[in-house]
Order: sequence, then C-alpha cells, then structure tokens
Amino acid sequence: MNPIDLIAKKRDGEALDPEELKFFIDGYVRGDIPDYQVAAFLMAVFFQGMAPAETSWLTRVMRDSGVVLDLSNVPGFKIDKHSTGGVGDKVSLVLAPLMAAAGLVVPMMSGRALAHTGGTLDKLEAIPGFRTNLSIPEFEKQLRDIGVALIGQTDDLCPADKKIYALRDATATVNAIPLITASILSKKMAEGIDALVLDVKVGSGAIFAEPEKSWELARMLVRTAREFGLRTTALLTSMQQPLGRAVGNWLETREAIETLRGDGPADLVRVTLALGAEMMLLSGKMSDPQAAERHLSGLLHDGRAYAKFLEITKHQGGDVAVIEHPETYPKAKHELAIRSRAAGTVAAVHSREIGRLSMQLGAGRTSVDDGVDYTAGIYLHKKVGDAVTPGDVLCVAYSNEEARLQEARPRLEAAFTITPSEVAGDPLLLGRIDFDGETRWDEAGG
Repeated sequence: MNPIDLIAKKRDGEALDPEELKFFIDGYVRGDIPDYQVAAFLMAVFFQGMAPAETSWLTRVMRDSGVVLDLSNVPGFKIDKHSTGGVGDKVSLVLAPLMAAAGLVVPMMSGRALAHTGGTLDKLEAIPGFRTNLSIPEFEKQLRDIGVALIGQTDDLCPADKKIYALRDATATVNAIPLITASILSKKMAEGIDALVLDVKVGSGAIFAEPEKSWELARMLVRTAREFGLRTTALLTSMQQPLGRAVGNWLETREAIETLRGDGPADLVRVTLALGAEMMLLSGKMSDPQAAERHLSGLLHDGRAYAKFLEITKHQGGDVAVIEHPETYPKAKHELAIRSRAAGTVAAVHSREIGRLSMQLGAGRTSVDDGVDYTAGIYLHKKVGDAVTPGDVLCVAYSNEEARLQEARPRLEAAFTITPSEVAGDPLLLGRIDFDGETRWDEAGG
C-alpha cells in the first residue's frame, strides 16, 4: 500500500477497507505520511463521503491510535455528553457537576473555542488556576474521589484525532459528516464510558446551516455508536439564537455559576435538564424523563450541584473564591451598549453572527494556537419574543480594545431583527434519536 493509491481510490469514490484506513491513519500519527497527503485525503472524503461501515472503521482506527481507558476500577455508571458546538453553549459546566451530584460518574473530555463556537476548556480556564490538562492517573483518581473530571484531550488519547482535527480546520473540511462522526466518537469511546448523550445543534449557529444536515449527522452518530455497542441518545436542540444570555468565556462561566445556584436563564436550564434526564434514563437510575427532570431541578435548587462544582474547581486547582464571589472577577476595560431604534418585538438574534462578533472582540480564536480574552464577549438583554421600545438595550459588548467594539457596532445592531408584530419564542427541543428510531417534536407537537 502507498498513500497516493489510497488518496486516488477515495477521490474516485471508492471505499477504503479497514487495513487501508489503518495504514493511512497510523502512518500519519507516526509521521510517515505528511500533512499535504492527509489534506488531500480529507478533501476527498469531504466531496465523496464514506459508507457507514467505512465511517465505523475510521472511528475504530482513530480510537485505537492511542490509549483506550479502562475505567472498570472506578465504581459507578460512566457517562458523558457531547455537544456539536454552538453560541453561548455553557451546558457542560452545569451538566457535569449536576450529574455527578445525581450519582453518575462523568469523565468529560472537552475542546476549545474555534471559529464562531465557544469551547468548554476556555470557559473553565477563565477561572484562575483551573487545570484542564490532568494526566490520565490524575483523571482517574479524581473520578474515584468526586465522580467527575473536566479535562482536555491528552497526547495519549486519540492522537490521530488531535492531528487530523487541526488539519481539518486548516483545510476547510470540518463540515464532513464522516469526519465529524469519527472525531467525536473516537474520543468518547477512548474515555471508557458506558453511555453517551449527544446534543446536536440545529439552526443558524450550528455546525451546519441546513437543519436536515444536523439530523443526518445525529443519525450517523447514533448508528455508528451502535456498531460499537455504546448506548447513545441524541437530542436535537435549537441553536437558532444563542443559548442563555452570555456569550464569551468568563461571561458564560458566570452564567453557569448562577444556573448552578438555581438562578439560570430558562432556555439553558431547559436544555440542561433534558440532556440530564436522558443520562438518567441511560444509566437506569430513573425510567421516567419528567420525574428525572424534576429530580435534577431539585439538585440545582438545593445547592448540591453547585457544591459539586466547587469540588471540581478545588480538585483542579481553580480559585474557589472566584466561584463564590464572581462579582470580584476583573472586567473588560471597555463596553458598548447596543440600543433598539424601533418599537416592537425581537424576531431574531442571529446566532452565528453573535458568535463571530464575540470572537472578533477577543473571546475566540482563528487558529488553535491563538490566545483568548476571558473578559471579552456579549451579554444579551433581549432575545426572541421580547418586547422592545426605542432606546432599550439589546445587548452589551465587552472588550479590552475600544477599536474592536467600534468596528463591531454596525454588525451588532444588524444581528437583531425587530418586527412590529408579536413573535413566539423558538422551540428549544426539536427531536430525539436513539437505537429504536427518531421523533421530531417540532412536527409531532412534543
């Protein structure tokens, strides 16, 4: 076998077999196959796609490119959640401690912000001293001690994905369903989990602009997980407008803290509880989703989920005082209020544009090596369905560079659509896919 023949085979729409994929991926990890040949392979996959079996083979090769954890020595049901990425999506910061407080074990491996979507690791690292680069022994010990750990991808886990993801971003091949599927599931299965819940975003701020592509991705993720015997449920949730009101690293972390204290925005709480209920069902701890949501809501309001987040912060080196007194956190040097010029109702808050503008203000990165400004971002004072009068604040933007705020002003104003008529809020939960089939709640009235 040689790389050129395999690239040509994929270019011509043929499926690669398991041995060919292993040769190609392992060769790349070892450094025997250069970036430019892998870039050609990724572009061929982008245009030609992969058969379901081929996607499963790629997932397996990527998972097995490094260490696959065995967490059998950690008591309890191990479960994780993965989001396909959105704007204002700080669910993981709330869900992980909540589910640990509910008695599940949550080994959560997360990523960083890239393009218009935020990253859980950046939000956690906004907390002074918070370590996300735990070693595997530290990771396993923390799971045994407190039932939850929030880490980044290590060099030992799925090195193939770590190399390929960076190249996908640099070659505009991120939006390929087989590559997304292999990337997500290889990492999750390397964690040694018993089950997985997926939050597949739909709408303008999602990875795909077309809703049907998000459904296709969810189907492929669940189908591929089934090939490996990994119990998996996918919820399709709206990313038509940002989730919650805060967009930007510390702004989102603070909103997550407020939610863990029982005072979060309704949409963030709704999505978190729905995902948490699916985790309870998969674990066998509860069998009724409504009862599971009520139980988890109780944990948010009685302080147990918040206490677990304090434990996580302490174990991972973070400054607990900042969590207890978030008002003491440094603020951005400059802020800009965007006000409504008309009366009416907010008909749209353009999610992808808000994400891009937050990145422009300093909260995101254009490459994996860029730094981020933890205090930069956007706080939404109005969302879809809210009434406005002239002069009402739509949002406040924050940055440590005044010029960035002024440059963003016209786009921030255009990110809100105001209509004279009343507008209903967007549905949040759009559907569900598991091994038994799928349900579209937006069509079925669920």
